[in-house]
Amino acid sequence: MNVSNTTWDVGLFEAMNFDGGQFMDWFMTTVSGVAMWVPLYLLIIYMVWRRYSWFGVAAFIVAVAAAMGLADIIAGIFKHAGPLGNIWPDFPVRQRPMFTESLVDVHVVSAEHGQYGTVSAHAATIVSLALMCCAVLKTRWFRIMMILFAVLICYSRIYLACHFPQDILIGALLGLVTGIAGLGLFRWLMQLQESRQK
Repeated sequence: MNVSNTTWDVGLFEAMNFDGGQFMDWFMTTVSGVAMWVPLYLLIIYMVWRRYSWFGVAAFIVAVAAAMGLADIIAGIFKHAGPLGNIWPDFPVRQRPMFTESLVDVHVVSAEHGQYGTVSAHAATIVSLALMCCAVLKTRWFRIMMILFAVLICYSRIYLACHFPQDILIGALLGLVTGIAGLGLFRWLMQLQESRQK
């Protein structure tokens, strides 16, 4: 599948995707993984515990899991179904940049991915998590850190030629929606606990 050179984000992708050398390849691959972020998850749990106690931790984990899980499932439906044909013929599902024939000089670190890249599940899940953390944990330095981490993870998907910027943008919008839903679930669980304690 080819993409038109007039598509708004193709030039932006080409500017952001480059060969940064072995260290950059390793770093961006690690950023896109899970293990690197375990300390962050532990920090989030600790901060939620300090503010809301152990019930708050349990409620937050449930709400985050629901929000991120929903974001991942929805993103997966689009990517694994490919172009949705009669269901949503105008939805801009495209192949990943690494599989797009009309692109030249694409820096690909690993081609072990599915064919389609719309919607970015990485963008959807990290934005969902970041939104919930920023709303629940209102420390300024932590909010800035979460936003920077979300941007870094989203960019890593472009660097690795897994997604066009448009895929990231749609994924981020999906993450905002599921994050708001998860935040509502968390607040409902906390209110339920408060009402039981009265």
